[in-house]
Amino acid sequence: MINQQNRQRILIFLGFAFGIAWATALVIYLTGGLMNSPVYNLGGLQLSLAYILLATVYMFSPAIANLFTRLITKEGKANLTLQPKFKQGRWLYFLAMWLLPGVLTLAGMALFFAIFPRFFDPTLSILTEQLSGVEGLESINPWVIIALQTLQAILLAPILNAIPTFGEEFGWRGYLQPKLMPLGNRKAILLTGVFWGVWHWPVILMGYNYGTEYFGAPFLGPLAMVLFTITLAAIFGWATIKAESVWPGVIGHGAINGIASIGLLFVQGNPDPLLGPAPVGLIGGLGLTLTAALIFILPNALKPRTLPEHGPALDAEN
Repeated sequence: MINQQNRQRILIFLGFAFGIAWATALVIYLTGGLMNSPVYNLGGLQLSLAYILLATVYMFSPAIANLFTRLITKEGKANLTLQPKFKQGRWLYFLAMWLLPGVLTLAGMALFFAIFPRFFDPTLSILTEQLSGVEGLESINPWVIIALQTLQAILLAPILNAIPTFGEEFGWRGYLQPKLMPLGNRKAILLTGVFWGVWHWPVILMGYNYGTEYFGAPFLGPLAMVLFTITLAAIFGWATIKAESVWPGVIGHGAINGIASIGLLFVQGNPDPLLGPAPVGLIGGLGLTLTAALIFILPNALKPRTLPEHGPALDAEN
């Protein structure tokens, strides 16, 4: 069971994480939402207020909550999980998070188009149209661009996206998940995934990830997001537990963010985003879901490599 002190810390953390994020979402909603947000010219870049707030405040609210909770409760710097550990095979979990999300996302995308071939556009008309509007790129084969973007997404995106994804991972995997471990590792990961998914709800309701015209809108989108975050919580949670560091989660999160939209370049027509081809869809994310299910099923998958002093409470069998 979670002791009284840690229950208070969890509530304070959730208060900050949700309070900061949902207050930010309210500002976005009141200033035009995601679609009609005012646009500012920042150093030659046209950025919407919604994008700025999502990237700088919303996504970092779990990390801010981690720091504020430690400050308020005088918990200090104990168990920050910021030290990367590579010895005794832990580097394998870093490598897994670097490559596995991309491979599983591509597998889910391929499955979606195999089931719904009418939505697959072999001519890549969306990308071709984009290239035609850029001087000097009109003659480039769009399949070359697809190949380069896929390689970039798999090889570079985990690092390029590390700063924004750290904002979430330092909170969910770096603070909440360890605090929930006395419930058993499976329950801790499941609850972390649920909280993480609900934390997304305001922006999902404004059309993030699924838009606003999918089947069952606006109710099924938030529920689909919770399923997706439980799936990722299992995969990232497994890696962070085994590596005893938050960084595999950061890398895995960066990897999935980098490749999540690649399937949209192949789309024609209007597929239901609840199904795919992006990994937030049930079919597009099936590879990730099956991997998460395997992690939950295998008896020692979520057992730490070295148990802390209060190890029996962290046993994955609980």
